[in-house]
Amino acid sequence: MFLRRVTLLAALLRIVLVIAHEPENQIPLSDFAGRLTQAEESLDAKSWLKKYGKQIDQVFSGPLSFSHLPYSLCLEDTAAEFDIAVLGMPFDTGVTYRPGARFGPYAIRSGSRRQREARGYTLAWKVNPYELGSKIIDCGDVPVSPFDNALAVDQMEVAYSSLLARPVGRGDDVRVPAVRTFAKDGKEHPRIITLGGDHTIVLPILRSLNKIYGPVSVIHFDAHLDTWASYPGQNTEQSRVTHGTFFYLAQEEGLMTNTSIHAGIRCKLAGTSDLENDESVGFQLISTDDIDDIGITEIIKRIRSRIGESPVYLSLDIDVIDPGLAPATGTPEAGGWTTREVKRIIRGLAGLNFVGADIVEVAPAYDNAEITAIAAADIVHDFLSMFLTQGPPKTPAEPTSSRDEL
Repeated sequence: MFLRRVTLLAALLRIVLVIAHEPENQIPLSDFAGRLTQAEESLDAKSWLKKYGKQIDQVFSGPLSFSHLPYSLCLEDTAAEFDIAVLGMPFDTGVTYRPGARFGPYAIRSGSRRQREARGYTLAWKVNPYELGSKIIDCGDVPVSPFDNALAVDQMEVAYSSLLARPVGRGDDVRVPAVRTFAKDGKEHPRIITLGGDHTIVLPILRSLNKIYGPVSVIHFDAHLDTWASYPGQNTEQSRVTHGTFFYLAQEEGLMTNTSIHAGIRCKLAGTSDLENDESVGFQLISTDDIDDIGITEIIKRIRSRIGESPVYLSLDIDVIDPGLAPATGTPEAGGWTTREVKRIIRGLAGLNFVGADIVEVAPAYDNAEITAIAAADIVHDFLSMFLTQGPPKTPAEPTSSRDEL
């Protein structure tokens, strides 16, 4: 209102100056107040709120948060409560090939711009996860050091542990039961969907989860095993911490059960010794080619059978998808699964006792038309439905008996 009056008074002054130089056109001062009121009414009638209503961000505009969710710097805002948090970990100095995944959280959020709470229902899931009563927010990024890996790993662990310690933010309108509680303190804790970052971020995450749940099982979607003891030629303690060794280190620290499972493996190996080492770390293996030989339904059955009722963490490296469909990743491997196949397997895992999940290794510098970022964002939406539904959705075309066996 103040700026409007200043603008109008400036216009009025110009009129007065014109009149002072043209005495024959003088206007009585008594008319000015009436003209000012008319101008104000005209501007008010054209105001945005009166003409168009609320200021609503377009799908392609507004502040960048995942799926336009409420955004909070949760590590600083200690009053922030949530059932599920989306958290970025922009770390990529544990890679062995192509860097760039520090920009992954930004890219995934950007890829989610067409997603939003009001249009979250999908034919595949038959639910809108945002309408199931859980409080879901974007907690921003952990400010990790790009110069000191030991410092960065500690920062990620402290950040994750801090958020796990928050009380859940569930309201009164919850339409799904709470996840079975496995926490040592007997309380329910929030769940976090982490946006990587390279795959090294899982080590500090598992350390944080271990404080609450003890050892957890892991479902690992990836082209690579990530269970190697060390990277050749790296002999210092910190150099052992990479995106290909973190599961081995987690097993050394007792952070995982011996009932974990890989899905989508197709990398080249040093030989059968890699497979023997992988089994000693606690993993069974489903290869990429298994999808042709045993099919999606059997893959789902094997994963569910392996995990059972234990608390489980899901980690998905975007390179499990074929690089023709998701090229923006640090270590691409030809011959991967399609985006649709991965999404279908994820749907079959609903109802397991998930304590968290991540999607990692999105490196947007290698992307084309955001296809990798969009796929990653869509998979995060699947994670939300996977967390909040009690079992794989049944379809009319699929017999109930075959689904129940999953």
